[in-house]
Amino acid sequence: MRVGVIGCGVISRAYVENAAAFDSFELVVCADVDRVNAEALGRDTGLAVASVEDVIADRSIDAVLNLTPPSAHAEVTRKALAAGKHVYTEKPLATDVPEASALAAEAAALGLRIGCAPDIFLGSAYQAGRAAIDEGAIGEPLSVSAAMLVGGQESWHPNPDMFYADGAGPLFDMGPYYLTAIVALLGPIRRVAGFASTRTLEREIEIGPRAGERFSASTPTHTASVLELANGVTANLVASFESAGQYVCDISIHGSEGVMVLPDPNAFGGLVRVTRDRGRWEDVPYASRGGADARGIGLHDMVESIAAGRPHRASSELGAHVVEVARGILLAAAAGHVVEIASRVARPDPLPVDAVA
Repeated sequence: MRVGVIGCGVISRAYVENAAAFDSFELVVCADVDRVNAEALGRDTGLAVASVEDVIADRSIDAVLNLTPPSAHAEVTRKALAAGKHVYTEKPLATDVPEASALAAEAAALGLRIGCAPDIFLGSAYQAGRAAIDEGAIGEPLSVSAAMLVGGQESWHPNPDMFYADGAGPLFDMGPYYLTAIVALLGPIRRVAGFASTRTLEREIEIGPRAGERFSASTPTHTASVLELANGVTANLVASFESAGQYVCDISIHGSEGVMVLPDPNAFGGLVRVTRDRGRWEDVPYASRGGADARGIGLHDMVESIAAGRPHRASSELGAHVVEVARGILLAAAAGHVVEIASRVARPDPLPVDAVA
């Protein structure tokens, strides 16, 4: 497939660099509402540069890779669908539940596909962890313990205020990596409880042309939640932008006969470890896909699945479920009661290492 990139910010570089590992699609053009960003990406990577409108209207483009800020995801995706294009979008699918559900339904009605990041769960490390759990490596899964604590984006991103707006924050920006991993490993979530706070009310941009500019957070910057899965497994997730100078990315699966520790769900690779019977930690061996263990594997799987006529794994339904769970946590925190999650999504099929060239 010929793919046009819309949104030429920080994450676009990773997608463009990784594209060479996948033979199912070719990135051919890039666009951004800020032409300067698109021209910089085009100059550095060899992609053609066009306007957003021209990319969407171009009949030679089969799919759009939507890397815009979260607040623009739904609008860009909807316009691309209307132009007859498949879409692979960065997370979240949308910033509210009705819009996320509507996008999934709209794509289905048009006979088009929407893929939604994150796709790290398709990497060889998480696929090895899933296989080990399914094979009984830790007995019956009982609970998940996950924590994501970092400082703010103001230290490394030139436009960090977008990460502190409604529809972003730690739960919508980083939470999808953990929520998607939990669903991919163990199945959908049926109800949630949560707490949320904002400890640092004002922040200062540290790099780029806006350095020194101050802004306020309009969404909680620290959240803690308890999740109950449809199969009865429970999980807890802490997501925070309040841990200056730290990067905590913990996720463990506790079972009736052991514990599994998985690597950072926002990065490919890393150790998968298991301990049983109060014994030593043992590594779960797995083969690497090399360069194909990278952002872009979800787009690759979507394109391959379209060709094969099968469901793709990083689906709009999975993305919409994650949006509902994240919104549910914030609602539970505000209302002080448990929130039921209406959507259900099947656990994505496994993706064996030899299934990606």
